[in-house]
Amino acid sequence: MIRELITTLTVFLMANVITGAALAGGHINWKEVEKKAKEEGQVFWFNWYLEEPLQNFAKKFENEYGIKVTVPAGDNQINLDKAVADKNRVNGDIDVLSIGFNRVPDLPMDELFIKLADALPTDENRTPEIAGVDGQGYAYAFWGNQSGIAYDPQQVSATELPQTPVEFQEFWNSNPGKFGFNFENGGSGPSFFLNVIKSLTDVDFDNGESTEAKIGQVTSTFDYFKNGADNYIITGGNADSIQRISDKEIWMAPAWEDHLAGLMNRGEVRKGIAFYIPEMGMYGGGNGIVVPKNAPNPNAALLFANWLLSAETQTAFNTEFGTAPLHKLADDSNALVPNSQRAYRTNWAAQPFRGEVEELFTENVIMER
Repeated sequence: MIRELITTLTVFLMANVITGAALAGGHINWKEVEKKAKEEGQVFWFNWYLEEPLQNFAKKFENEYGIKVTVPAGDNQINLDKAVADKNRVNGDIDVLSIGFNRVPDLPMDELFIKLADALPTDENRTPEIAGVDGQGYAYAFWGNQSGIAYDPQQVSATELPQTPVEFQEFWNSNPGKFGFNFENGGSGPSFFLNVIKSLTDVDFDNGESTEAKIGQVTSTFDYFKNGADNYIITGGNADSIQRISDKEIWMAPAWEDHLAGLMNRGEVRKGIAFYIPEMGMYGGGNGIVVPKNAPNPNAALLFANWLLSAETQTAFNTEFGTAPLHKLADDSNALVPNSQRAYRTNWAAQPFRGEVEELFTENVIMER
């Protein structure tokens, strides 16, 4: 018991040391943070996707500050579990941690992370909230993602794009084998069929509670997907959907804006695939960054976090990865969709109801095709 108390006290003191340079005398001494960051000389950024491309992207920071950035390969849940498991260590292994904003409500943010709202220079143009989730000052959004529909503009005119469930059904019945979506291996397909269900009913997807009445409404929509089921295909996942469009096998499929843009920019699929957000709505959100209280290189972590959240870096993310910029002064002219379409973004359905609906969809629609 005494040992646990000492460990907890040590971590608390370390947390104060971490932010001490930034908050000396109650004011941010950012020059001191930069000086100590360069003395630390490295930062470990735990991210769970695009590790190699992001490692290359981070060379911009390395060249500017002379601080090495390492992006270890890792899984989202494993990274989160590690941050929680290591919280009582004096020095952990994580300097900057990427998290989905949807995870914020489930984490003891005040126990685990530095409050960036106090530790970084003031900037009201950052994004502290996304998809209805507040980062509480501990997390700021750095990566905006949006699901929508990828399509081949050589085959489908922009004026003929389906916008509603009825129009999507008409499209696949009029163009057999040219529309596809995934039900697993990525969220673009589930974003599509869950928003169709939402559009066809008055089910409250923002409430995670499951009731017989809600389930009854959901199952009543399954006939919609069975109508012309032979005319659309089920793809193997997010990447498979885009690859099939690139190969001209299909004309249209749900996708993620940043995923599609990244594949085109890296030459992994052909350029010219277009993207839009239908008026019925599809899910959008984003990922944030946090800095653990026991970051091994705390000043370098704060400097890197500030760089990731800056307008210049957010513009570069948009240009290279197709993300939705999350700094108000960033340039989003390279985005795949105009800002006017972002009004159609919907928030992800709440759990555990969402998971139950996805299971029912798999059993009653996918397995019965």
